[in-house]
Amino acid sequence: MNGKVIGYWVTTGLVAFAMIAGGIGDMLLPEPVVKALTHLGYPAYFGRIIGIWKFLGGVAILAPRRPLLKEWAYAGIVFDLTGAACSHIYSGDSAKEILPPVILLGAMVASYLLRPESRRLSAAKSL
Repeated sequence: MNGKVIGYWVTTGLVAFAMIAGGIGDMLLPEPVVKALTHLGYPAYFGRIIGIWKFLGGVAILAPRRPLLKEWAYAGIVFDLTGAACSHIYSGDSAKEILPPVILLGAMVASYLLRPESRRLSAAKSL
C-alpha cells in the first residue's frame, strides 16, 4: 500500500468515525447534546435530524462503489462542519469549540482529494 492509499483510509476512517459516532449521539439526544444545541440556538429535535444525516454520510463515504452518493455525502459533511464552526463562532465560543470541526473539515478535504479513482465520480462515467 502506498502513502496516498494509507492517507486516504486514515482520513476517511477518522471522518467516518466522527460522523457515525456523532450522528448516533445526536440522534439519542443525551443531555450534553441538548445543552450544546440550545447554546447554539437550535431546538433539540434538530439533533435527531442532523444526526441521521451525519450517520448516513459517514456510512456513505465508507461504502464501496456509489461515487455519486459519495459526492453528495462529502458535500453534506462540508455543510455540517462549516455550519458547526460558524455556529460556534456566532455563539461567541472559544477556539476550543471552533477548532474541532475545522480540523475535521481538513481531514475530510484530504479524504476527498486522496480518494482512489474507483471512488470518484469520473470512474462511474467511464464504465
